[in-house]
Amino acid sequence: MATTPMVAHLVGAGEQTKTRETLHQGSIIVAILCVLAMYILHNCEPILTMMDVEPHLAALTVDYLAAISWGFPALLLYQLLRSYIEGFGKTQPAMKIALLGLAFNIPLNYILIYGKFGLPQLGGVGCGWATAIVMWIMFFASIIYLLCSPTFKSLSPFKKWQLPELNAFKQYIALGLPIGIALLIEVSMFSVIALLLADLGEVMIASHQITISFTGLVFMLPLSISLALTIRIGHRLGKMDIQGAKQTALLGLFITLTLALFSSTLMAWFAGEIAELYTPDLRIISIATSLIIIAAIFQFSDAIQITCAGALRGYKDTQIPLILVFIAYWIVGLPTGYILGKTDFITAPMGPKGFWIGLLIGLTIGAILLLSRLLWKTKQHHNAATIT
Repeated sequence: MATTPMVAHLVGAGEQTKTRETLHQGSIIVAILCVLAMYILHNCEPILTMMDVEPHLAALTVDYLAAISWGFPALLLYQLLRSYIEGFGKTQPAMKIALLGLAFNIPLNYILIYGKFGLPQLGGVGCGWATAIVMWIMFFASIIYLLCSPTFKSLSPFKKWQLPELNAFKQYIALGLPIGIALLIEVSMFSVIALLLADLGEVMIASHQITISFTGLVFMLPLSISLALTIRIGHRLGKMDIQGAKQTALLGLFITLTLALFSSTLMAWFAGEIAELYTPDLRIISIATSLIIIAAIFQFSDAIQITCAGALRGYKDTQIPLILVFIAYWIVGLPTGYILGKTDFITAPMGPKGFWIGLLIGLTIGAILLLSRLLWKTKQHHNAATIT
């Protein structure tokens, strides 16, 4: 993900030929990550043993992870090429390639899981092989696009391969590692909440999962604007258009808040109907409805924090936002959710509702902190440009 803002800055500065060096250095990091990922996926038995997974299920899991691991080199290379292409402001190719992957994924799963056309019936492991094959299809599709597109054909991105450079490697790590950790912090918080709710029964867990599932879909709207902001602000700053970068960030905030108003209203109005789409169980519907209403409220905080995070990536500012996200989610949000959800320290244990109130508080603090950071960053760039 660090590739996108790095390439965007070079494109904005009119130095498209230098983007080839970024791509080449990124491929070295991909190679390192491939080795680590494949090693972990081929040696996961101790983890499954620690989790007390049933032997039969553990064996299937090992085979599944081994199968899908062969697609990881393609997956990471595809993500690199996708980020490189998107750095030029071209986002449609990734969408088309994703649709191509989906088109192959469905029949390949059917063929390999159920053993059609004379192939062995692989069951769940077949799903792993299908996914691995699709990863390679998407990777080769992105290469074909780069070789055939007039924009990239003239740049010859795969020629004159650059040797590893320590400074370039450090730049990638300094910019990209905080992005990855910040995403891990956010995603893991939802996973931890699910684990903490495990002892409250399947009704509570199901209600929580319904809410996560639906809010995850809605989250794609502000996320798409956030990703676009990283590119657009990178282009502006590459051109040294400081005012344009600020206006782009503010416009992105306006768009996401407008979308949040729309999604929040619909979620609050149709919370019960949304829950009914997932299950006929009235107990689950009742709890999920209350959680969706809370989720409707934090659409505004979620929109602000993800938009500011994307804008700050465009400014190549990732280390401080990582600290701010950690404070908001793990120092404030999750502990508050645990206190409200599973203790009587403030009120009677509220179950999943308490955790979602904690999420609301954490996201709100995160939004305030990231917005403050973005405003400070735009002011800093403005002052630097004025002095220059």
